[in-house]
Amino acid sequence: MIHHLRAAGVGLILDTRGAAAPAVLHWGRDLGPLTDADLIELADAAVPAVAPSSVDAPLRVSVLPALADGWTGRPVLAADGVRGPGTLTGSRRAERELRTTTSWGDLHVDTRWELTDEGVLLVAHTVRNDGDAPVRLGAADLALPLPGRARELLDFHGRWAAERRPQRQQPGVGVWLRETRHGRGGHDDPFLLLAGVSGFGFRDGEVWALHLAWSGDKRLWLERSELGATVCAAGEVLDDLTLGPGEHYTSPTLVAAWSGAGIDGLSDRFHPWIRSWAGGPSRAGGLRPRPVTLNTWEALYFDHSLERVAPLVDRAAEVGVERFVLDDGWFRGRTDDRRALGDWEVDETKWPEGLDPLIARVHEAGMEFGLWIEPEMVSEDSDLARAHPEWMLTAPPAVTWRWQHVLDLDHPDAWTYVYDRVDALLRRYPIAALKWDHNRDLLAPGTGRQVRALYRLLDALRAAHPAVEIESCASGGGRVDLEMLRRVERFWPSDTNDPLERQGIQRWTGILIPPEHLGSHVGDARAHTTGRVSDLSFRLATALFLHAGIESDLTRLSDAERDGLRRGIAVHRELRPLLHSGRVVRADLADGVLVHGVVSADGHEGVFSYAVLDRPGGAIVPPLAVPGLDPSLFYRVDVVGLGETTAIQDAAPPWFAHGARLSGAALAEGVLAMPLLAPGGAVVLRVRHAALPRESDVAWTQGKDAS
Repeated sequence: MIHHLRAAGVGLILDTRGAAAPAVLHWGRDLGPLTDADLIELADAAVPAVAPSSVDAPLRVSVLPALADGWTGRPVLAADGVRGPGTLTGSRRAERELRTTTSWGDLHVDTRWELTDEGVLLVAHTVRNDGDAPVRLGAADLALPLPGRARELLDFHGRWAAERRPQRQQPGVGVWLRETRHGRGGHDDPFLLLAGVSGFGFRDGEVWALHLAWSGDKRLWLERSELGATVCAAGEVLDDLTLGPGEHYTSPTLVAAWSGAGIDGLSDRFHPWIRSWAGGPSRAGGLRPRPVTLNTWEALYFDHSLERVAPLVDRAAEVGVERFVLDDGWFRGRTDDRRALGDWEVDETKWPEGLDPLIARVHEAGMEFGLWIEPEMVSEDSDLARAHPEWMLTAPPAVTWRWQHVLDLDHPDAWTYVYDRVDALLRRYPIAALKWDHNRDLLAPGTGRQVRALYRLLDALRAAHPAVEIESCASGGGRVDLEMLRRVERFWPSDTNDPLERQGIQRWTGILIPPEHLGSHVGDARAHTTGRVSDLSFRLATALFLHAGIESDLTRLSDAERDGLRRGIAVHRELRPLLHSGRVVRADLADGVLVHGVVSADGHEGVFSYAVLDRPGGAIVPPLAVPGLDPSLFYRVDVVGLGETTAIQDAAPPWFAHGARLSGAALAEGVLAMPLLAPGGAVVLRVRHAALPRESDVAWTQGKDAS
């Protein structure tokens, strides 16, 4: 039978006729309603010619292509006993979900296919050993075909404080392989693999994307064959996993999407789908408005005491903070980053009455209390390491990383210890949120068991404490994936708060992750990680669109700086319902300028950022083209007042003083003159359907108080 799955303009056609392993005949634009006869005609028409000096039958690239089928490319399935072609032994369908089974004797691969309402394709394998002998499993990747026109490839590299940097190329014949062995995604994680027509951008071009929902070692790859086939695939790095008799392995889920409208079209699929489950009823009533968060790391480091922290609490409340998170340094013996990880007891010298007085102060100020932990790690200089050296995954004399080792969470006693300590903290104190850090690579093979033990740990803690929110931080953005998002509410995309760096990091991370799940904080004027100095308005504009917060010692800021923060936070809180529910839209980088925005579902309003990252190519910058609006409507455009920004001009464009009224078609075409901002400057615009009431317009004009 040929199965045809359709949703939201996407089609998947899977051929399960005969005894061979299933083959994907089409994945991409919906081909419309097709009868069984139509599907057979399509399948027959797609059979390729037979090339000279090749297999003597048309090459059929199945979902599990093997040498015996004539596939001489990179193996998708590598296991003992996989010698001849696989045999289709089962196929069943329910609505837009399909399950197929391909067998090699006693080894069976059950593949689950689902096309969501949003057109996102989900694929996962379960490999079963029903034989009497163990089976070594070297790979169980998930592969999908691509058309020949998908010539250009975009993926990501990076390092600490500089994550998700894009790289583009047009690979020739052969394999483009990205493989990570960090035991987590890593700062260079190719968390998305995008293949599309040449020159695809944010607003145009066909593009196909893969994400592996997995927090450990992985590979993503694309292979173009001389025989015409192009395959993209992803899978966990297994390091020769052995399946005993009766055992099975379930792969991470491959999350794939097609767009006919550029990269933004991918976000139009990913974001609604993620919002359908990431804020669902399993999250203690759904994802509530994201509280403005102050994190104490860059304000305090390890300098903890009630006398030191209490004034920061008071200042945080004054500027509108809603959640106060106490970062590293609160537990016994933690005076620097070389000791005490694993000893999760409140330091009685810093906090002689425990955390109760601080939490009371936080609550009295009208804020929630959050706490930093790093429970997957242990310091050599700790009571835990001295008592249980056998619990270390990377024990001395292995190299340390930030002077720490990894706890073996697959060890039942170590898992129970960590669960008990975190559970005790959550029962002892009214903690609303945990910042869950992970500050090193594992540097060990076969780390899949560690990752799955982490999932069990988080699942158990969430079940016991469903109201507690968790932020995933991995020395910044070293573990950002959708399997983690099933267990956390927030990612920390990078340890840098330099807004110039953050603009790009947030732009690319946001292709996949909706903005409300990404933390972005206003740091000090001089960035902690780069030393670069930036205007407060630029820092506010950079944090505005995401789960916003502050990473600064407010007690050392001037009254004017705190007042600027207060006004910026008020703007964020007012716009938050739109920012965290609308469509994310972006323009392609032009003349050193990044443009992005959020548009309401009905297209009646939007908020847009115009950020200058580099010197323009000319004395007068090109007009702004505003993407994503309804071309048939007229809009009122106003500047959101976030404070002074540096401009190299004798006069701003005249419309800046009083706003503008333009059609969506004109705004998309690019008629809006922009100021001559210096690099590190940004303007935020509010755009509303001109028929909407304007009673609050005064709050949004340049230089006015937005509180």
